[in-house]
Amino acid sequence: MKLRNTAIAAALSLVPLGQPLIIGTGALTSAALMLAVPEKAQAESAAFYYNRGIDKYDSGDYYGAIADYDKAIEINPRYVEAYYNRGLAKGNLEDYSGAIADNSKAIKINPRYADAYNNRGIAKRRTGDYLGAIADFTKAIKINPRYADAYNNRGNAKSGLEDYSGAIRDHSKAIKINPN
Repeated sequence: MKLRNTAIAAALSLVPLGQPLIIGTGALTSAALMLAVPEKAQAESAAFYYNRGIDKYDSGDYYGAIADYDKAIEINPRYVEAYYNRGLAKGNLEDYSGAIADNSKAIKINPRYADAYNNRGIAKRRTGDYLGAIADFTKAIKINPRYADAYNNRGNAKSGLEDYSGAIRDHSKAIKINPN
């Protein structure tokens, strides 16, 4: 029974609060249905906290998002996306060392997570570690050779080192991949 309630809570966490949920011929709001699921099952769901963290992040509540990602990670210490998203929130709060640490943890869990390399590179660039940033962007590009944002970001880091010809090559490649 506990596993079923946890699965229901995790599935419902994907439905935005207040949105109608059609069941058979009737409709309930997700908030009303969440009340029917035991609170303990909701609290045990890392996905519940992760998704609520995304909602808080999207609304600009970075501290609230971090608190929810913390809880998701407490429940599931290998929740790679929670580390990555917590790193994004920390970066928005200019906690670049925290962003670097979170993305490093995501990379440790999944060494092929190109977005985590890219995000860690952004944080390193903002601290002035241009060479470290370039290494991270290069790794993201190695994983995904069509990663336009990583080329663009690597070009920005090269500009920081006054390698303007290298920056132009990377920016040109980003434009070639994604003209928009």
